[in-house]
Amino acid sequence: MLRTLGAVLRRLALAVGLVLAVLAVNFTLIHAAPGDPALVIAGEMGGADEAAMASIRKAYGLDKPLLQQFATYIGKSVQGDLGTSYTYSKPVSELIIGRLWPTVLLVMTALISALVLGTALGVWASRKPDSLGSGAITVLSLVGYSMPVFWTGILLVILFGKVWPILPIAGMRDVRAYGATGWAAALDVAHHLILPALTLGIIYLAQYSRLARASMLEVLGSDYIRTARAKGLSDGVVTFKHALRNALMPIVTIAGLQFGNLISGAVLVETVFSWPGLGTLALDAILGRDYPTLLGVLTFSAILVIVANLLTDLSYRWIDPRLRGR
Repeated sequence: MLRTLGAVLRRLALAVGLVLAVLAVNFTLIHAAPGDPALVIAGEMGGADEAAMASIRKAYGLDKPLLQQFATYIGKSVQGDLGTSYTYSKPVSELIIGRLWPTVLLVMTALISALVLGTALGVWASRKPDSLGSGAITVLSLVGYSMPVFWTGILLVILFGKVWPILPIAGMRDVRAYGATGWAAALDVAHHLILPALTLGIIYLAQYSRLARASMLEVLGSDYIRTARAKGLSDGVVTFKHALRNALMPIVTIAGLQFGNLISGAVLVETVFSWPGLGTLALDAILGRDYPTLLGVLTFSAILVIVANLLTDLSYRWIDPRLRGR
């Protein structure tokens, strides 16, 4: 237990350093991009002369050297102050907290659904690798893996928006359901979540099913599996108790490593389906050259990826007891 706690603390310390490195890189790249955010702010005010432009730069700290701006930003970030949005004139932390839950809901729904269903399909296909069903799963997985999320999203919008309008294609809540609470509100959100989660999860469902099939085939050919069968254990016990647990390691590894891809894919999916998450907030920040908001979104996204990798590392210890002392 103490060793596990020590390992977690070491990884948390590394995570803090990684967040600072991500902040430094993102801050430098964002401010190195061409354009002046003061011009955008002045444009929203209807234009401004040189004196007004200088006043805007001073008010937002844009007149200071880049290194001094970064030091100031780090100091405020440690205290929970991510600055004020140029576009919304609100604290960035408030904007992110308001948009964080929809993105986490979308990403986790897509990830868990793809992981569970993809693993189940892969295990089923591995039990009869030469069957017609196994071949069908392989072909469908290849098709799903070849479909970019934005293309899939557009096709689903066309299908369910015009051809077969039974699912909502935009937003997170129905305007007629605002004010609803409890199960009514949850069902409304779940109804709107189907297409975005399906779009984001299809490519990962395909990959996890192929990976699970290959991993299970390798494990099922091991000596200890043949020994378990020789002892007279049932096929279900051999598959799910002995083989699946060892086959999960590469699946969990890939799921943890691809969490960052899920976050980036969510940006496209949220844009296609007008899902009010961090993706649409980041897009608005890019178009409006809203440095604090964009930097805050990137920072929170990096933290989510780091947390996901930490949880992946901890899950190894649950799957394989031999790692619990390391």
